[in-house]
Amino acid sequence: MAELLERPAPIPVAPPPPMPGVEIRLLEGVQGALAAAPVVRVARGMSLFGEHAAGWLALGAIGAALDRGRRGEWVAATATVALAHGASIAVKRVVRRPRPDDPRVRVLAGTPSRLSFPSAHATSTTAAAVLFGGLTRVPLAAVLVPPMALSRLVLGVHYPSDVIAGAALGALVATAGRRVSAAARRVRGASRKGNR
Repeated sequence: MAELLERPAPIPVAPPPPMPGVEIRLLEGVQGALAAAPVVRVARGMSLFGEHAAGWLALGAIGAALDRGRRGEWVAATATVALAHGASIAVKRVVRRPRPDDPRVRVLAGTPSRLSFPSAHATSTTAAAVLFGGLTRVPLAAVLVPPMALSRLVLGVHYPSDVIAGAALGALVATAGRRVSAAARRVRGASRKGNR
């Protein structure tokens, strides 16, 4: 009996969503309001564009090719988007939250894995919006992040907390990447002055 009381509780490998009832109701509401055929087509297109951050990486490469004066900044920004995507995949593999699986939620797109938290689409989109927005001087985050986040709910492939966490992770990685790039530019600038 004493041995049974001393054993630690097992650690769950795949924790359930923190508020499954609330999140399922939110998904059901979003799909009920928005999941008409034209919206689903757009959401699927956004899903394809954001898969593995490929669309954002391609745009970053185009920016680097066209903006020769700031090619290094575009390359650094694009590498940071790739890093943000990689970070989201790493977190998914640690948390291992399964995607929504409830009869009230329609799954309207395929996914490369069954892992849900955080949304890699929201992560890479936010990172790209912050970094590319800084380079173009256009407030891309306000324009790009909400539609991408909402598209993941319309398609029924993520819980709301997945997209919120993904956007937060993308913003965090992008901000850190911007600071590292700015520090590197200052060091290079000081080095050039010292060599004159």
